[in-house]
Amino acid sequence: MKHWRIQQAAWIIQQGGIVAYPTEAVYGLGCDPRNEAAVLRLLALKHRPLAKGLILIASEISQLDPYVDLAALPSSRQSEILATWPGPITWLLPSRPTTPLWLRGQHATLAVRVTDHPLAAGLCRQCHSALVSTSANRTGHAPARTALQVRRQFGDRLDFILCGALGQKTSPTEIRDGLTGAVIRQA
Repeated sequence: MKHWRIQQAAWIIQQGGIVAYPTEAVYGLGCDPRNEAAVLRLLALKHRPLAKGLILIASEISQLDPYVDLAALPSSRQSEILATWPGPITWLLPSRPTTPLWLRGQHATLAVRVTDHPLAAGLCRQCHSALVSTSANRTGHAPARTALQVRRQFGDRLDFILCGALGQKTSPTEIRDGLTGAVIRQA
């Protein structure tokens, strides 16, 4: 289902804008991962160092193909990862040599997730692309859980807020290492 607010948010992202939107547990900030200027602006808004890297979300695995090499993992690991998607598990996967530094930071991996949140997934579908997805907060502050909290932290420095309900999670998504399955960040 195409919702006019999702279409508006997608158009803004395609024009190089930054959009806040609900995810499984918190509001996220997103932009086009191929647009270096948009990503750098997003990092500046959050006061987040480039070296840390970012998370990409997608509505389907094919949207992540340009950025990560799932086939570089053993088939048993691939099966475990695919069994958790769509869903609230973020995986660190081997990045492709062409994956920009502004996405992966100082890492050889990239954090990615196929989301099952209806608005976040709808936004990816409407953009026909994976999106940068980082929590809507300045570094060191609590992630925003409402559109009002987003507005309070960022004022008019964002281009659009896609209002909606969060998913059922109460803390940011779990992050796991794609090679070992080890939990890097607890949910």
